[in-house]
Amino acid sequence: MKKLMGLLIAIGFGCLGMAQQTPADSSKYPRLTVFTAQQDQADMMQQLGIKKLRPGPSSNQSDPNHDNEDEQFANPCPQLPDALVTKAGKKVTTPDQWWKIRRPEIAESFEKEMYGRIPAITPKVTWTTKVTDYEFVGRTPALARQLVGHVDNSEYPLIDVNINMVLVLPLNVKGPVPVLMMFGFPALPAPAQPSPADLEKLNTAFKEMMIKSNPDMKAIFDRYPAYSPVTRLAGPGFFAPATNGDSPPAEQLLAAGWGYCTLEPNSVQADNGAGLTRGIIGLVNKGQPRKPDDWGALRAWGWGASRALDFLETDTLVDAKKVGIEGVSRYGKAALVTLAFDQRFATGLIGSSGKGGVTLQRRFFGEAVESLAGSGGYHWLAGNYLKYAAAESTTGSKTGCDLPIDSHELIALCAPRPVFISYGIPEKGDAHWLDQMGSFKATVAAGTVFKLLGAKDLGISNDYNTEKMPPVLTGLTDGELAWRQHNGGHTDAPNFQFFIPWANRELNYSRKAK
Repeated sequence: MKKLMGLLIAIGFGCLGMAQQTPADSSKYPRLTVFTAQQDQADMMQQLGIKKLRPGPSSNQSDPNHDNEDEQFANPCPQLPDALVTKAGKKVTTPDQWWKIRRPEIAESFEKEMYGRIPAITPKVTWTTKVTDYEFVGRTPALARQLVGHVDNSEYPLIDVNINMVLVLPLNVKGPVPVLMMFGFPALPAPAQPSPADLEKLNTAFKEMMIKSNPDMKAIFDRYPAYSPVTRLAGPGFFAPATNGDSPPAEQLLAAGWGYCTLEPNSVQADNGAGLTRGIIGLVNKGQPRKPDDWGALRAWGWGASRALDFLETDTLVDAKKVGIEGVSRYGKAALVTLAFDQRFATGLIGSSGKGGVTLQRRFFGEAVESLAGSGGYHWLAGNYLKYAAAESTTGSKTGCDLPIDSHELIALCAPRPVFISYGIPEKGDAHWLDQMGSFKATVAAGTVFKLLGAKDLGISNDYNTEKMPPVLTGLTDGELAWRQHNGGHTDAPNFQFFIPWANRELNYSRKAK
């Protein structure tokens, strides 16, 4: 069996090899830089004149350098930048002032100091369908497609980028339908099973191949003449349990008349510092190291999501005006950044994003600026972000308190589009490290911009220093800005049963059966 499978795999890879193009002549292009993450970070520190970074705290409370989890020490600089005061010190009082003056100022600061700039010109992406399958996900019939977005690398063929995505749409509703784009690991949810007649053909061919590979197999099959090596998997469909709030998010979305697509971030840009001279960032930079305000992985993943949205805009089964973006943890950071910078996305579900996402940079609680700037997460951000963790530098030592912007303003860049902020509880694994309170404060502070633009915020005051975080399972979901802390762990799955009806209301969508 192993011998046969090995032979089949070898043949398959051989065919793939024959289909590949002739390797490019590397002598015609700038040499591809190969750095470790440590070397890449050291190169950026040298560009910025940084000699030493402050170490980040440990998340283990028993370590001597453990992170702070005491609220009385959490706010060394409690006053946040005012999202509605321009750099010139003028109060923003009209939506026109927001769109023309203040919003561009905030976006510029985030690009320069935190997330980096996407180049003005990026390569074209050509999407092709690799697999089309008709499936049942729970009880919902669905069209599932595995898609590949090839990024044009003709300017630098030494780097190849192919974006991996799966799109799943319900077939029992009248379209076009809204779609939630999720950062994750794409897979066809429930591949269709062969019919009994086709299974019989597969088993006949499989037995013949096995006997040809190993004649001893014939005696075994003769002893068990009714045995079929290839069998049908237990399939979903009519006998699947009814969808409820505990069902997987994909089932809940499809049952509610939504489609979803899963985008693989690593197929756009690797999640490590060594990969910064490859992926889309490396491709655009022709294999050379970044400059201090070049984009990091979060914006690269957001760029990939935007290219996926380009594709969805061409699909007549999709309502491209009702495409949302979702992610958890680092992908929650990426989802918020994507929503902030690409206004075509209609809504967002931001799960447990922590620092670099919803949590305030100025907070000294759990994960710190130094944690992101360290080797574990610096590649998510622009090189300039390292300045705020510098212990020794030609430009002096800075902290998160010196940032000209903070996460409440990142949320504000999404306004007035609906944003749902989700967290779990530390007892179930959504650790104190993520600073749920710091995220709540940021959401409260962002509300001033939502209200200026005619949208409803959390429905409480915008005094982020005095408002109390609601109890677990008590959602603030009456407005375009929503907050809910579920009683699960490091996931947003328990909040899907609340997000979907909230998004339906905000996007004015009602499922219509065929």
